[in-house]
Amino acid sequence: MNGQEEPKGTGNNEELSAAAPSHFIKDIIEEDIRKNKNDGRVATRFPPEPNGYIHIGHAKSICLNFGLAKQYGGTCNLRFDDTNPSKEDTEYVDSIMDDVRWLGFTWDDRLYYASDYFDRLYDYAVQLINDGKAFVCDLSAEEMREYRGTLKEPGKESPHRNRSIEENLTLFEAMKNGEFPDGSRTLRAKIDMSSGNINMRDPVIYRIQRSHHHRTGDKWCIYPMYDFTHCLSDATEGITHSICTLEFENNRPLYDWILDQLPVPCHPQQIEFARLNLTYTVMSKRKLLELVTKKYVSGWDDPRMPTICGMRRRGFTPEAIRDFCDRIGVAKRDSTVDVALLEHCLREDLNMRAPRVMAVLNPLRVVIENYPEGKVEEFDAVNNPEDEGAGTRKIPFARTLYIEQEDFREDSPKKFFRLAPGKEVRLKHAYYVTCTDVIKDPATGEITEIRCTYDPETRGGWSKDGRKVKGTLHWVSADHALDAEVRLYEHLFTAEEPEGDKETHYLDLLNADSLKVLNGCKVEPGLREAAPGTRYQFERQGYFCVDLKDSSPEKPVFNRTVPLRDSWAKIEKKDS
Repeated sequence: MNGQEEPKGTGNNEELSAAAPSHFIKDIIEEDIRKNKNDGRVATRFPPEPNGYIHIGHAKSICLNFGLAKQYGGTCNLRFDDTNPSKEDTEYVDSIMDDVRWLGFTWDDRLYYASDYFDRLYDYAVQLINDGKAFVCDLSAEEMREYRGTLKEPGKESPHRNRSIEENLTLFEAMKNGEFPDGSRTLRAKIDMSSGNINMRDPVIYRIQRSHHHRTGDKWCIYPMYDFTHCLSDATEGITHSICTLEFENNRPLYDWILDQLPVPCHPQQIEFARLNLTYTVMSKRKLLELVTKKYVSGWDDPRMPTICGMRRRGFTPEAIRDFCDRIGVAKRDSTVDVALLEHCLREDLNMRAPRVMAVLNPLRVVIENYPEGKVEEFDAVNNPEDEGAGTRKIPFARTLYIEQEDFREDSPKKFFRLAPGKEVRLKHAYYVTCTDVIKDPATGEITEIRCTYDPETRGGWSKDGRKVKGTLHWVSADHALDAEVRLYEHLFTAEEPEGDKETHYLDLLNADSLKVLNGCKVEPGLREAAPGTRYQFERQGYFCVDLKDSSPEKPVFNRTVPLRDSWAKIEKKDS
């Protein structure tokens, strides 16, 4: 019943699963290796912005980038794109590193920050000015939008576009020295205002922003834009394949243009793939932040959130997440994946590793009238029938027990095979019992207790005379049970695509029943010392995890990770 140790990342990620099926990015890499491009090297990177917690969508990118590096004997860097200090925090940096490690990956000594290159990026910008390929622009953001044009109409050149090199150098240095207000000037690349790709219409590559940086402090009051920073950081680190999501496809010409203008050590190839969209989930960092700041959830690690820390707290395993990322594959076209597949991957993994225990979530008291008062027996119970090495445990049995309220009906239908007046059922691992009486509250008529008799010849839950019963119930001994809080989770949103509904705001689609807290639940006494993060299968209830924050030996708290029902398995069976 001890906590389950999480896998630790190693340089070679030897514990990770076998390579996933081939896809177009693998085809590109294998062709590059065949042609000895980049001297046969494969170097990727995962470049998160430290402005929030990473989520299941980022996990797809993490698994892809680190997985490709592992498969082809290459390297994968972790690099923080920390170019917008007003939204960044070391809390996010620490959480991202923790989550990447938890997923089973490591970057060894290859931890980088875009801020590592600020001096070099400034020098590159100066070189573009000297080459007549960048200029300081005084247009406001609104004016710049007006000058940019549309998809059908070309843009207009800035009135400052033809400043002399000397004037641009002087102004850019003055920007760096803090001589101008925030937002009053920008440095723009001089490309083509008539380009069919709006990203190439003299894009901004530096802006004035007085914000304290979590690593460089107040050294800088100008910061490079993402498009300028990212490609040069890739080239500086010797990245060979810069893999990103499809929203950056139109930025690729700018990526290549910048690298073509400057004396960089290499020219990485940008390759785009479809981001992960998941039903009943939002992936926008802005929306996830809004859920946190407006307290629709308890925090970034709320078990209803798609963040890695939230999923971890709910009881997900890194193996299940990696398996899911392998199964959904890598494509060039956006699509939405059914969350049922993610849950299916989790059930498959937990089925093999989670110990079985008995827990009663809505207790109903049962007294076995012919069982000796004061007597206590112990029964052996298999911890996990899928794992021969999991062993057995002892569970106490006494005269008074708890069963689930839903496992008893006073007026039962014909096909109700659980407990009812005059019916006999099996108490798992214990005895056959028959209901003989029902005790009710005189004032409310509510059933408060069930009276039963037991057959001592059915010890262990099997009849010596060969008679069979159709119902098997889980239970706990009332004198030994541990009180617990159980949290039942459902989807956070009621709509399959909460971000895709143009008529309804996504916050209006929040599921009011996404969290249900049950107090007074009864669990096996052996769970008293269960370590936070330990996962179990509650017999007939689902998979549960000891909460990482709120649980204690005095009051254990269990989060339902996933129910036992598996709609995806039914879909797969039907399709096959």
